[in-house]
Amino acid sequence: MKFLRTVRFDPSDAQVFERAAEPGEWAVSGAIAFADLAPGDIAGKTRQAFSNGFLGLASFGRSTFASVSAMTTEEREAALDALSAHLIAHYGAPDKAAARGAAEEECAFIADLAAEQPVNTVFAVRREFDENGRIREEFRIVIPPSGELHTRIWEIVEDDA
Repeated sequence: MKFLRTVRFDPSDAQVFERAAEPGEWAVSGAIAFADLAPGDIAGKTRQAFSNGFLGLASFGRSTFASVSAMTTEEREAALDALSAHLIAHYGAPDKAAARGAAEEECAFIADLAAEQPVNTVFAVRREFDENGRIREEFRIVIPPSGELHTRIWEIVEDDA
């Protein structure tokens, strides 16, 4: 299956988020972290995380960008386990079953978002509260200035030895 991994193009994530995700972490939207907040409750680095941060599933830090990557069944299970435990420890999930259900929803959403995109497609997210105080998310594909979604950065050369 396909899923999202955090990407860091420059050091800005470490400056704008309370905790920055490390590059290469599996990532979900992470909007669930803001479910109990109202628009007036969010300021500073929390506002930055709310507005445009993916949630890394190793550090539980935030990343501005995430890219599509292939994920194994074992990696998916590990991601679900980590997110479930995090929901219990930090967001008051009432029990393991409820946490697992919420984690599965988050992961299914991201897997669906990534499913039809080529590997290495880069996403950004924008979040805001709508007029009813509900969180609204918008995902967009980031197109490099060259206009090409993918470029070759490595070349394998035969060794004559």
